This record gives sequence, C-alpha cells and structure tokens, in this order.
Amino acid sequence: MSFPVFLDACVLFGQALCDTVLSIAEMQAFIPYWSNDVLDEVQRVVPRTGRATAEQIGARLAQIRRAFPNSLVEGYEILIPAMTNEDGDRHVLAACVTSPARTLVTFNEKHFPTSAVTPHQISVLHPDEFLLDHLDLHPDRVWTALSTMLERNRMPPQDFGTLAAYLDRSGVPSFAAALRSGHPG
Repeated sequence: MSFPVFLDACVLFGQALCDTVLSIAEMQAFIPYWSNDVLDEVQRVVPRTGRATAEQIGARLAQIRRAFPNSLVEGYEILIPAMTNEDGDRHVLAACVTSPARTLVTFNEKHFPTSAVTPHQISVLHPDEFLLDHLDLHPDRVWTALSTMLERNRMPPQDFGTLAAYLDRSGVPSFAAALRSGHPG
C-alpha cells in the first residue's frame, strides 16, 4: 500500500533527483504531496542556480502537476503562524500537517526540529534515507521505475552509472552507491 509523503522544494530542485523520486512515486511506492508555495519556490529558485531556465522549470512543474493532479495541498495557510519551525519553512510544515502525509522529505532537516514536528506526529527524512528505505521496501518498483525513467530520457542520465553520478552530486550519496552496487541488470 502506498503511503503519503510531503516533498519539500529542495527535493524537487535538481532534475535527476526530482525525476528519480517522482518516477518511484509513479510506481505507486508512495503518494507525493506539495503545495503551491513549494512549487513556487522551485520556480523562483532553480533559474537563479543556473540549473534550468524559468521556461524549462515552468514546463517541468506543469508536467509534474499533470502527472500528479491530486498531490496539491491547499487550505494550510491559516496554520502557518502556529508552526514553530524555521520561519522560512513554516509554510512547508503547515502544508504537511494539512496533507494526509506524516512524513516530510527534505534536505533541510535542521529547519524542522523535533520540537516543531512531534506535536503534529510528523517525521522528517533526508532524501537519501527516504530513497534507501524505498529501495529496501520496494526493490522491484524502484528498479523498474528507474529503468523506465532512463529509457525515456533523451539526455543524460541514460544509464545507471550516470544516474548514480548525478544523484551523488544531488546529495543522495548512499542511494547512489546502492545503485552502483546493486543494479540487477
């Protein structure tokens, strides 16, 4: 059974990591959730990093919205002032609390201290840990999802070795190492 997960903007910034995470979601290993504020942050920040143009990231976000039409969380704004985590990420925790998810995936774990998430029964996972958990829980789904993703890619990464290198640079080195050592094909 798929479980709901709230994805912070930082998980969606890099294309290789975003594609990896959402390809696994397409295999129904989990149900992703996010808010307009999260997607707006991706739209605002990614072009500044030089990773993609505003048009490219806009197209990617439109594709994400089409692929996961039921993932948008709304009606959380009233909770933002009550959140006690990092000011700039209170909208993330408020949206997570409003969503069906009880797991928040983020690189910014320090922005979501235990004292802020425990009252809402939210657990916070680093993307590396999250992906490793899925590889352990759903290995067939993960390998199928990644194989399908690589087959449809027109530009790199188009093989597991290249994908592992991209993911290593994206901040999920343990998952990248697992891909290098465990690919069944």
